Amino acid sequence: MDIAETANHAAEPAAHGVPMMDEGLLFLAVAVICILLLHRLRISPVLGYLGAGLVLGPTGFGVVREVEPIRAVAELGVVFLLFLIGLELSVDRLRALGRWVFGLGTAQFLITGGVVATVAAALGLSPSTAILLGGGMALSSTAVVVQLLIERGEVASPTGRTTFAVLLFQDLAVVPLLLFAAVLAGPPDQSIPLAMALALGKAALAVVVILLVGRFTMGRLLRMVAVTRSTELFTATSLLIVLGTGWATGLGGLSMALGAFLAGLVLAGTEFRHQAETDMQPFKGLLLGLFFLSVGLGIDAAAIADKIGWIVLGVFGLILTKALIAGGLALAFGATREVAIRSGLLLGEVGEFAFVVIATAAEQKLLDGELSQALVATVGLSIAVTPFLPALADRLVRWVSPSAEGPVPEALGEPHVLIAGFGRVGQTVAALMARQQVPVVALDLNPDLVREKRREGLPVHYGDTARHELLKQMGADHALAAIITLDDPLAAARTVAAFRDHWPHLRLFARARDREHAGNLLAMGVIAVVPETFESSLTLARGALESLGVPSGAVDELVQLYRETDRSPPHPSGQHD
Repeated sequence: MDIAETANHAAEPAAHGVPMMDEGLLFLAVAVICILLLHRLRISPVLGYLGAGLVLGPTGFGVVREVEPIRAVAELGVVFLLFLIGLELSVDRLRALGRWVFGLGTAQFLITGGVVATVAAALGLSPSTAILLGGGMALSSTAVVVQLLIERGEVASPTGRTTFAVLLFQDLAVVPLLLFAAVLAGPPDQSIPLAMALALGKAALAVVVILLVGRFTMGRLLRMVAVTRSTELFTATSLLIVLGTGWATGLGGLSMALGAFLAGLVLAGTEFRHQAETDMQPFKGLLLGLFFLSVGLGIDAAAIADKIGWIVLGVFGLILTKALIAGGLALAFGATREVAIRSGLLLGEVGEFAFVVIATAAEQKLLDGELSQALVATVGLSIAVTPFLPALADRLVRWVSPSAEGPVPEALGEPHVLIAGFGRVGQTVAALMARQQVPVVALDLNPDLVREKRREGLPVHYGDTARHELLKQMGADHALAAIITLDDPLAAARTVAAFRDHWPHLRLFARARDREHAGNLLAMGVIAVVPETFESSLTLARGALESLGVPSGAVDELVQLYRETDRSPPHPSGQHD
């Protein structure tokens, strides 16, 4: 093709809507508007993406007419979602909440899924489709619920721990649901139990292979990358791990999402977990937003309008059913009435993963178009009303227990001190804090140092201290103070700026290279700065003067006076510069 033909080809209007480049720009514009607007309204951006897809799609203004190319890319959002779920499921976390995760969580998922599946089968769906739908509807929205707990200061409260335990098991249940959906997508004449057994066998083999290979390769690879201190290379390597394991499981006839989940599980126990989570979060957010947008593109507004009454009834029926089951089970497992009411209502909505289940079922013709669109609308509305459920729970608690004054806000985990940089200075600071039983969490970009100190049981993680997302992961929201011990002035300034921009009231203390650097840090809002060369010079001068016979009192006065005035030192010859 010559240049003229290429130009003519590029100038041709798209036959099926706007060109791919325009669609990309359109999606980014929609993402920015949805997140900004709905963040102000405290509404989940998921609803914005669904609404935008409805407006821009074929049944709306028809700006986007070809949905399939977008869905092909949007599926990667589910892959990244499963990777981050794997990162959250560390062995220590599951062990700490074991009884609640595998007891209450299992019971909630099975009973709720069974009830929904029974209703679906009674409405005419096949048993296998009803089971898949019941499992999808039994899940709750981890993103929305955790955000509500954070905003109300209840993450570490009994309500937060109970709710989070159930959400953890639901995250685990996603993988079997994906396998079951893949089985249903197979030939119609296959034996479902046999196909499911084969899928579980293949999945088990994939789990063993990826966990074994990943344990000896992923950590070492990231340590080699971390030595370069290149954030771009670390991000690229994390992307390679996520997409590479997904590609590998895809070649084996399993879903890419399962491979990504296993990769997250491997990295969950390493020092790179938080940095990988921080780097992958934007990809997950945008691609999952694109997935929800593609769901909205397939919604027929006219079909939903005809069934709006049934949809609203379905929303309230689902929330009531799920809340009663979760709350009742929480009581049976020993939770108080107040905790059971609050946890039950928080778990009452249907989670975002139900969109994946519905889309899969509709794609395989297991659900007809009208029913799938009505279900999408039901899930979306249930997420929309979730922010109002905690206030309803407060009222119910006061009605059931008149003496209760509502939830008592608790700290988001144990208050601690953040240490940026874990070299000799940072380690000394951590040791002194430990002697006073002050909890600390440290970050450093030296992978060998991080690995060595973690083996010693010290709470240090690999990561860039200038990344505010990572500082948030390390608990900056509830930190008592932050101590910056970095020896690189530029890195220290970037870290101070990250703290000041996002946590302006957090007390900051810093190490400085010299007096000029100290002045710069003080101007940025650091409470106290210790210039290492200045203080070491004073210490050396003190020792030398005392050894020459100068009285200690005179030396102390001289040092204090010099520290306060910080005049330029006289020239050795007695002449001033």
